[in-house]
Amino acid sequence: MIISKLKEAIICFKAGRVTLPYPFKPHDPAENFRGRVTVDAEKCIGCAGCAEVCPSRCIIVTDPSPDKRVIEFFLERCTYCARCAEVCPEDAVTATQEFETATNDTQDMHIKVELFMSTCRRCGRCYEPPTPLDRPMETGMRPPAGGNGNGEG
Repeated sequence: MIISKLKEAIICFKAGRVTLPYPFKPHDPAENFRGRVTVDAEKCIGCAGCAEVCPSRCIIVTDPSPDKRVIEFFLERCTYCARCAEVCPEDAVTATQEFETATNDTQDMHIKVELFMSTCRRCGRCYEPPTPLDRPMETGMRPPAGGNGNGEG
């Protein structure tokens, strides 16, 4: 038994170093590496396509009011598949080269994007205003048929 262990030790010493000195000398990821997701709120139009394709359901979209949309990314559940980045029509969601996401605070892994949404006066559907100057304009949902706009019939 001791002889077999000595043979095994000799084989291991002949192989030399086979691991990377990772914590002390990190290597750069490959070119198409999919790492941590980032969101550019200025580019986001609030379409929620990212939430629709996310397999881990870590993207939550809520509409607290007719003119406000909140998109939250809970990255502690993210599998780094980058589907959200692939479907974003405005390239607001991107996958970075960052892969070291260990943290003591879960808020470091949370992205919250609040968007001002205007509504079309004809159909009532939300859309992102084309310029910041258009944002202070009248917003809100169109009144129901026969209503006067203040909630009374």
